Amino acid sequence: MNTLKQRIFTNWNLVRVIRLGLGVWLLVMSVQAKDMAMAFFSAFFVATAIGGIGCCGVNGCAVPNGNGTAGPPNEIDYEEIK
Repeated sequence: MNTLKQRIFTNWNLVRVIRLGLGVWLLVMSVQAKDMAMAFFSAFFVATAIGGIGCCGVNGCAVPNGNGTAGPPNEIDYEEIK
């Protein structure tokens, strides 16, 4: 439970605040318009902002290197051909 509390209350940046504001604004507008599809869409924005998660998950956008893990590439050995 401690990690959930840390995730909610730490690492707030501008994009996360904008996502929360947009989600709350869309949620209010969808309740006023009685539009359930927009309510689910806006709930997604609110949940990602509060949870501090994104669509890709942890390192979802990182490019894997040759051994299948994200990070700096492995050392490459070259042989001279004569």
